[in-house]
Formats: sequence, C-alpha cells, structure tokens
Amino acid sequence: MTDSGRLSYRVITGPDDPKFCERVTQALRDGYELYGSPAATFEGERVIVAQAVILPEARPARG
Repeated sequence: MTDSGRLSYRVITGPDDPKFCERVTQALRDGYELYGSPAATFEGERVIVAQAVILPEARPARG
C-alpha cells in the first residue's frame, strides 16, 4: 500500500463487457497505469479478461 492507502498493484478481472472497461477506465482516472498486457480466457459461455494496473510510484526501477 502507498501512503494514500491505495494498493500499489491491482488486477482487475471480469467478463469482457462495458462494465469491465469502465472499471479499467476509472482506475486510469484514479492515477493507475496499465501494467503488462491484458489476459483473456473463455469459460464456456463468455470471455473473462484481466488487466493489471500499477501506481506510477510503485513502478519497478529499470536498470
């Protein structure tokens, strides 16, 4: 957790629908950045997606 009490890293999951997209959009508005590529799987009836997000101050240093 950061000093603000927000998680430094989150994975947002759910059905591939507008509600999922709204949740990712809200995370971006809240200051998170996309972290890595999205993942998708088919569970027999629908596609389930996942997207990791990270706060910029938690980004690993590259060296």
